[in-house]
Amino acid sequence: MSFARAALALAQGVRARASQAAKPVAGAVFGGAAVAALGGAAVADEAEHGLHSQPYPWPHEGLFSSYDAASIRRGHQVYQQVCAACHSVEQLAYRNLVGVCYTEDEVKTLMEDVEVTDGPNDEGEQFERPAKLSDKIPSPYMNEAHARYANGGAYPPDLSLITKARHDGQNYVFSLLLGYREPPAGISVREGLHYNPYFPGGAIAMPKMLADGGVEYDDGTPATESQMAKDVVTFLAWAAEPEHDERKLMGAKWLFVLSLVMVQCVYYKRWKWSPIKSRRVVVDPIN
Repeated sequence: MSFARAALALAQGVRARASQAAKPVAGAVFGGAAVAALGGAAVADEAEHGLHSQPYPWPHEGLFSSYDAASIRRGHQVYQQVCAACHSVEQLAYRNLVGVCYTEDEVKTLMEDVEVTDGPNDEGEQFERPAKLSDKIPSPYMNEAHARYANGGAYPPDLSLITKARHDGQNYVFSLLLGYREPPAGISVREGLHYNPYFPGGAIAMPKMLADGGVEYDDGTPATESQMAKDVVTFLAWAAEPEHDERKLMGAKWLFVLSLVMVQCVYYKRWKWSPIKSRRVVVDPIN
C-alpha cells in the first residue's frame, strides 16, 4: 500500500515538472508565432500601401514659417523641364506665378511660345490663340484616353493637389522621387515597370526622372537629385495650398489682436471687481 502511494506521488511530481517545463516552451512558440504573424502583416501592408516615408523637416511647416520663394522658382523649373512632359497642373494659372516666384514680365516670357485652345469663334469652331495670364497651365494631353495611350496604359496624375491627395504627401512625393533602386532578391518586376518600395505595390510605370545636373538653375544652385526633389516638392506643396502664407499671416494678426483684447478684458475685470472683492462687510447683530 505504501509502495503504491509512493509511486502515485512520484508520477504526480513528474507530471507537474513536465507541465512547468512545457510552459516556457509553449510561450516561446506562441511568441514566435505572434511575431511572425505581425511581421507578415507588416510586409503585406508595405506591399499594398508602399514603404512608409520618414518625416523630413520642411522649412515652411513651422507655425509662423512661410514658403521659400527661391525654392518654388527652382521647383517650377524642375516641373517645367522634367515633369511637364507627362504631368499637368490644371488648377494652376500663369497669373498665380506672378509675385510669388516670377515677375509679370518673366511669366509673359514663359508664355511666349504657348498656345491654348479657345472658342468657339464666330464660325462656331475652336481655334488656337496665344496664352494669357488668366489661362490655366495647359496639360500635355488632350484627355485621359490620350494620356493612357501615350504611356502604355498608365495615367500620369495631375499634380495640382498631389501633396494633399496622398498620405503624408510631401514626404511621400520626396521619397518616391528618390526611392528608385534594383528590386531585392526574390522580387521580379515585369517589363515596363520600375521598382520603387514607396509606391503601392512596389512597381511603378514612371521611370527615374531625376539625375544630378539634370536641370540648370537660374540662381546657380547645384542641381543634385535631392535638391531637385526638394524644390519640386516645395513647388507642388505651394501649388496645392497657395494661400498658405496669407493664411498664416492672417492668423498671426488675429492672435495679436486677440491678445490685446484679452489684456483689456483682464484689466477691465480687475478694475470692475476689485472694489467689490476688497470691500469689508461688517455684520452688527445688535444694532
